Amino acid sequence: MLEIKFIREHPEIVRKDLEKRQDIEKLGWLDDLLKSDVDYRKLLQENQRLRQRRNEITEEINKLKKQGKGIKEKVHEAKELPDKIRKSDEKNQQLKEKIDYYLMRLPNILHDSVPVGKDSNDNVVVKTRGEKPKFDFELKPHGELLQELGLANFEKASEVSGHGFYYLMGDIARLELALINFAVDSLAEKGFVLVEPPLMLRRKPYEGVTDLKDFETMMYKVEDEDLLLIATSEHPIAAMLMNETYDEKQLPMKFVGVSPCFRKELGSHSIDTKGLFRVHHFNKVEQFIFCKPEDSWKFHEELLSNGEELFQKLKLPYRVVNICTGDIGTVAAKKYDIEAWFPRENLYREVISCSNCTSYQAVSLNIKYKKGEEKEFVHTLNSTGVATGRAIRAIVENCQQKDGSIKVPTVLQKYIGKKVIGKK
Repeated sequence: MLEIKFIREHPEIVRKDLEKRQDIEKLGWLDDLLKSDVDYRKLLQENQRLRQRRNEITEEINKLKKQGKGIKEKVHEAKELPDKIRKSDEKNQQLKEKIDYYLMRLPNILHDSVPVGKDSNDNVVVKTRGEKPKFDFELKPHGELLQELGLANFEKASEVSGHGFYYLMGDIARLELALINFAVDSLAEKGFVLVEPPLMLRRKPYEGVTDLKDFETMMYKVEDEDLLLIATSEHPIAAMLMNETYDEKQLPMKFVGVSPCFRKELGSHSIDTKGLFRVHHFNKVEQFIFCKPEDSWKFHEELLSNGEELFQKLKLPYRVVNICTGDIGTVAAKKYDIEAWFPRENLYREVISCSNCTSYQAVSLNIKYKKGEEKEFVHTLNSTGVATGRAIRAIVENCQQKDGSIKVPTVLQKYIGKKVIGKK
């Protein structure tokens, strides 16, 4: 969330940002938030005065008793004070809940380079890399091909688990492990510390890392428990430092998370609806950095470069897009997507999302660092390393051979021990 101090001192920046986002509803919240904040602070002072008076009047009554003077008037005042304090506390709590409601929903302040737009059609292509493969045969849908080769079973997974799940078997399952090991090894060489996070989080830390709309549209909740299945290891890694303060010299902290991810969202935004692109469960390698505010834009470009390097080594064509205001969501101040080329659809689709969340998550999670005598909130950044399902589909399509086999990218061959899989 945004710091209330920042909103209080720079309302014009928040207003301008909401105008850039064309978020009319939240523009309407801003004035009420500022007024509620003023009322809340005044009421806090009044509450403190009432409590101080409660202590004072006890002493005054004792003093009057010793002097043999009347205490009726003071006793009457003393009896009224608890009710006044209670009413003050109730009103204060109502104001705090209103302020928190607004703060949890106001979006991050966007970087000046974020393009203005309504939706994904307005995202701006930054660069395009890699040569698109040419085929002299008709490509088979990746799901159909994998099932035909005995490397996946979507029908049985749908029968036992529902639509959006899958079985991977044999060499394609080994290919997934190869992708994970390749990404982890590459990032470990760059100083990223491997983390295997918890696969469930309580709601409180989760509210600190994601858009609240995700609780309805994306998150799986464990029935009768204060636990949610994680949608990405970004979230538990961010929460790993909750309520902690670090020395400036300890930053940056770089982590690479490996985990299953669980998401309710499922769409048929593809000509190949049976497969690995939009599913309820997938495995992902995630990059995450905690850093000083002055370093976060440098690290944002570093995370993007890491993701590009992985796809360059896989020799998969891709492009980088700068996500526009209408598509960026609540948490990120700027976001790049890397989109791989999918020849079956003859278009690019997102395989990596790379975000600088500035201090937005750190404020909610209360993650700070010592800067001299002061304490400041860290900045948090995240980026996909490899989302294995989407990467597998990209490999199956771009590396498909005429005989139906799949050429294994050279960098993965040492992990899987084969140059080609699915060869009959």
